[in-house]
Amino acid sequence: MADPRGFLKVRQRETQPRRPVPVRIMDWKEVYEAQEKGVLKSQAGRCMDCGVPFCHQGCPLGNLIPEWNDLIWRDKGEEAIERLHATNNFPEWTGRLCPAPCEASCVLGINQPAVTIKQVEVSIIDNAFDNGWVHPLPPARLTGKTVAVVGSGPAGLAAAQQLTRVGHTVAVYERDDKIGGLLRYGIPDFKMEKEQVDRRLEQMKAEGTRFRTGVAVGTDVTWEQLRRRYDAVVIATGATVPRDLPIPGRDLEGIHFAMDYLVPANRVVAGETVENQIDARGKHVVILGGGDTGADCLGTAHRHQAASVTTLAIGKQPPVERAAHQPWPTFPTLFEVASAHEEGGERTYLASTVEFVGENGKLTGVKVAETEFVDGKRLPKAGTERVIPADLVFLSLGFTGAEPAGITEQVNAEFDARGNVARDGYYMTNTEGVFVAGDAGRGQSLIVWAIAEGRAAAAAVDKFLMGNTILPAPVAPTDRAISVL
Repeated sequence: MADPRGFLKVRQRETQPRRPVPVRIMDWKEVYEAQEKGVLKSQAGRCMDCGVPFCHQGCPLGNLIPEWNDLIWRDKGEEAIERLHATNNFPEWTGRLCPAPCEASCVLGINQPAVTIKQVEVSIIDNAFDNGWVHPLPPARLTGKTVAVVGSGPAGLAAAQQLTRVGHTVAVYERDDKIGGLLRYGIPDFKMEKEQVDRRLEQMKAEGTRFRTGVAVGTDVTWEQLRRRYDAVVIATGATVPRDLPIPGRDLEGIHFAMDYLVPANRVVAGETVENQIDARGKHVVILGGGDTGADCLGTAHRHQAASVTTLAIGKQPPVERAAHQPWPTFPTLFEVASAHEEGGERTYLASTVEFVGENGKLTGVKVAETEFVDGKRLPKAGTERVIPADLVFLSLGFTGAEPAGITEQVNAEFDARGNVARDGYYMTNTEGVFVAGDAGRGQSLIVWAIAEGRAAAAAVDKFLMGNTILPAPVAPTDRAISVL
């Protein structure tokens, strides 16, 4: 283990420092600063190397967390990145964006603050890039088999890298002008600068993965054409259909889906020119939805110098500590203060939006009422209505499933009742040779699940093409670990 008495000597959990709020809201650079080496080492030393490490259970990737905690404590950074890469293709992304279910499962978390697993993870990979320890891993030989991966988010890229490394010729199709999916255009730079995407893509290109940007599969090229051209096809298009709120006043000018605000904002930060960009400067902004996407809108609005920002959530404010019905080692729903919440704005819970108010076709306010629970349903309480002034409303209410994009008509792949592309226990749709991984198959989820599913789907594709596989399969579509060997 790391320090045998580390968890006794260092009882305080110390995470990465954040840049001062007045400084960081003036730019788009990442909020977090690098942790001081001595602090990082002592925090890694709190890991107990448990006989049954429940952090493995909490992580869909099965990351070898006690091993690389020990290696960081021993100043063996090059060995640590080798163990980290053994299970995770892109730790620089999960280390920044994952909500860390591994930490919720940390055994130390039973009676102390959990080990700062996520902080150690991102420090390992950042140090590895800085020291030139991340190298391309091209295959020793080619199999002669070809695979098309549609979608370049974390699931698609994980599948593509795994399949390339075992010798298949892989082409990744992306409808946007650059690779990365929502990592590129949905995640603001203050959470993850795009250098973290670009340098990993350089590694993948050197390994042999091919990229086709600006191609909308289903229209520019059909799914059936891909099926005829390639030996296998992986659908990794994500769950991008936004959930709407069809209440009175929905057609007023000034109401937008969250991604209609975030994507152009990220393009401008990247140096692109965007016509008719939604501008929050000097305006009163209301965000419906209290999740990560809502926090992204909040931080973006702060940097656009909005006059005020209010976040509304229909449910109760989550507790600060675990509720009795969410015991260790489950992933609890807790009240968290993201970096964007530190920067300002008002958070209101038990707020049911009942109407959008406007004049001359333009939004002027949001009518809300207190939420009450009746027979298990959340309803607006009569007599509690009030109007919040608003010039802009961003709907951040989650996503309902994958975009059809001709999938059913062109390759006869079916959708399930939840709006996801249906698949069997080995990630294959009802059309032979067409697989699905990530949010397109499981619904909106975490980045760590996307990477895990991409890796597992790659193993299933490899077995389909070759009869067997040496690729690991960390998870099944049913959330249970399987082997496809």
